[in-house]
Amino acid sequence: MQSANEFDMKLAAQAAKQASLTIAQCTATEKNDLLRTIADTIEQSIDDILLANTKDIEAGRAKGLTEAMLDRLLLTEQRIVDIAEAIREIISLPDPVGTIDQTTLRPNGLQVGKMRIPLGVIAMIYEARPNVTAEAAALCIKSGNGVILRGGSEAIHSNLALAKCIHQALVAHLLPTAIATVIPDTSRQMIEQLLTMREYIDLVIPRGGEGLITMVTEKSQIPVIQHFKGVCHLFIDKFANLDKALAILVNGKTQRPSACNAIETLLVHQDIASQFLPQAQQALAQFKVKIHACELALPYFNNAELADESDFQAEYLAQEIAIKVVDSFSAAIDHINRYTSDHTEVIVSQDTSRTQQFIRQINSSVVMVNASSRFSDGGELGLGSEIGISTSKLHAYGPMGLAALTTQKFVVIGDGQVR
Repeated sequence: MQSANEFDMKLAAQAAKQASLTIAQCTATEKNDLLRTIADTIEQSIDDILLANTKDIEAGRAKGLTEAMLDRLLLTEQRIVDIAEAIREIISLPDPVGTIDQTTLRPNGLQVGKMRIPLGVIAMIYEARPNVTAEAAALCIKSGNGVILRGGSEAIHSNLALAKCIHQALVAHLLPTAIATVIPDTSRQMIEQLLTMREYIDLVIPRGGEGLITMVTEKSQIPVIQHFKGVCHLFIDKFANLDKALAILVNGKTQRPSACNAIETLLVHQDIASQFLPQAQQALAQFKVKIHACELALPYFNNAELADESDFQAEYLAQEIAIKVVDSFSAAIDHINRYTSDHTEVIVSQDTSRTQQFIRQINSSVVMVNASSRFSDGGELGLGSEIGISTSKLHAYGPMGLAALTTQKFVVIGDGQVR
């Protein structure tokens, strides 16, 4: 693997493009065998990966990274095993490449269908979360794509340790290591150079803070999948089962607050506010959740702050939440549509007509009824490990699994027809 000083972005992009042609021609069995070797190699390298991650954690603490960022960065033995298991789950998924659907017979006898094919080369630009290195590479390999991975400086040792495992597996299967390239140079200049390589790279997927997504979107000459932030809403309707509502709130907010699918704003119908908010106060206090409450909700909470406009726009990524009492179902819809980041919205209600209205009127990428927002995840939705979440509607929307890493070409079969 090249050092940061030796790394040449253009040569790497050219090599990735060439290597993508090789992985695109591999059979489903060959790709699955490769992924199995990658998963096994990662598990066999746990000690090396943990040692590398410790360097990143120590450097992150020295730089003053937030606890939310450190949690995203941290690898434990179990999290490394989970990475390997996520890759094995990808193995179990159907290979989308080569499938033909929407076949029709034209009046002139032509058979017209659409076949799924790889996109080509995908560039991932991401912060923290070293698991992205392995899981994104696995998804790209399974879908027949080459991948260029540019992680943040805070996770460089972890990313390179995982890249070493991936490259060992590629070599063992006599495949070019450029199928999965990890950029060792974490300078911003390298990102800017990467974003000009439209001749070799077909899609850019950034994962990280809003600043990173904005910068990539503004500078890229290549199509970008956007996910600016996750301001996820939970609406407790007046017809909610309050036991379910409380469990969904606690899980959505506190289980992993640093995740983009964690609840950031709670909306409560005024008709059940006096019943539900005291329960919410007691439950959230156990997790020391900081409360930003509207004037109507404020009296129910100890040490809460009065919420302002910025609180309803905030992605806290911490044990912190904005709470608002709404006077009607339509007021909840209006609030969500005003402040949505198009990520995930949840309603808790036993009234089917209102939940169906919610589904129709909210157009975020994931809309949930009586379930935790924490299920808004590729693995939980049956996609295997997701490569990212798209909150832009082209060409994918919501958690992106294997099918979102392919496109379709027309296949036309005739018997001598001429026009």
